Amino acid sequence: MTKRSIASKKLWKLGINDFNTQYFDFNKEGDLIIKEGHNIYNVKYLAEKFGTSLEILMPFVIEERLEDFLDLTAALSKKVGYKGKFFYHYPMKVNQSKEIVMSIVGEGAHLETSSYNELWLVKKMLEQETFNPNIRILCSGPKTDNYINLIDDLQHKGVKIFPLIEGPNELKFLQYSKFDVGIRLDMPIKASSYWNKPIDRFGFSAKEILEMGSFKNLKILHYHIGSQIEKLSDVLGPIKYALDVFFKLKEKNPSLDTLDIGGGMPIPYMRTKGYPVDKLMEKILELIKKESEKRELPHPNLVCEWGRYIVAPAQISVFKVIDTKRISNKKSPAKKWYVIDGSFMNDLLDTWSIGQKWAISPVNNKRDGELTDVWLAGSSCDSDDIYTGVDGSVTLPDYNSNNGDGEPMYIVVYDTGAYQTSLAAQHCMLSSPMKIVAENGHIVVARKHESPEDIGKNFGW
Repeated sequence: MTKRSIASKKLWKLGINDFNTQYFDFNKEGDLIIKEGHNIYNVKYLAEKFGTSLEILMPFVIEERLEDFLDLTAALSKKVGYKGKFFYHYPMKVNQSKEIVMSIVGEGAHLETSSYNELWLVKKMLEQETFNPNIRILCSGPKTDNYINLIDDLQHKGVKIFPLIEGPNELKFLQYSKFDVGIRLDMPIKASSYWNKPIDRFGFSAKEILEMGSFKNLKILHYHIGSQIEKLSDVLGPIKYALDVFFKLKEKNPSLDTLDIGGGMPIPYMRTKGYPVDKLMEKILELIKKESEKRELPHPNLVCEWGRYIVAPAQISVFKVIDTKRISNKKSPAKKWYVIDGSFMNDLLDTWSIGQKWAISPVNNKRDGELTDVWLAGSSCDSDDIYTGVDGSVTLPDYNSNNGDGEPMYIVVYDTGAYQTSLAAQHCMLSSPMKIVAENGHIVVARKHESPEDIGKNFGW
């Protein structure tokens, strides 16, 4: 590797486990590569072969992350003396792509659905004997008649399904069900998370739950405090509160044996260190053990639904810079616009909807000694279709698309595996990125580039 490539690797923080970039490097030509054991994927070559915009999904990243997490939890349970069972449930809403769901289930994950349509996919996989019949399914989200009927149908077929009661109408149908159910707690404790709202429409207060009396088959107390929780204390505080409710609820419902703490484990999108997962899991298990033994009660089973944590690093999005333009305003922290052949509003919708920040690097890095600060613009006609970086700009190689400046320039956005596919839109009728799957040294096309006819069908044409 050249000195320039080493400097580039350091600048864009590649090859660092804490940032989930251990799979990426620059080769001696300055091209970005993905490493899967001894298999190497040249991202520039893939962009040239398949065209852009392009999503590259890496199931081996999912498999490695989940296996490591399950092994870690088992080791920590033994270390602290936690006697309950641990279940990881993947929330399908994070990314319903078949390649992701099948990879994650293949490593021993259970599932969580949030709608009738997601549960229908589970039913289809069970009928095809694609899933182990012992898989556990949590069902959250508002329960329509179709959703409740499908839950009931699968329960009668012996599938281990746990509908989580979140509202009065669901309570009416499910409180005295002969099958196992859970109930959602509306957590009054607030956390440092964008999604942690002061008023939550899901679930019931502790007072409401404790006044409900007994259920026929209550198994799970569930809550969800938010996503990307920044402080370790904001994870542990709600657990302690929920455990107090759990043990009080168990007095009238001895079948209650599981606490589901929802999601929240953050991803280092901005390449800054947060609390490590091993430290968090150890403190969670110690807290459950302590609160249980203080009451001389068995340790409850534990469920977590950290979907973003497992799948976000398993996908990158690649774009071509199709135009460059100088920014004449001297007060701007950026010197140029780089226009890409994708859309932040469509392909990376969190950029626009919640101000998500991304780690971005060049794909072909031959100018790593000549850097400039830029703003990125998508290909839609919308002025909001832009990305201005973490600190006011994005640092990339200096490039001019208008003077025959050598080969085309490609850029990559990291950690796009969570939510972006399921939230994607088609503003200005722009095509979604092509999707390819990189695994075991092979490339498989999962979704081709959309034609105008393909997109037009969505609008009745």
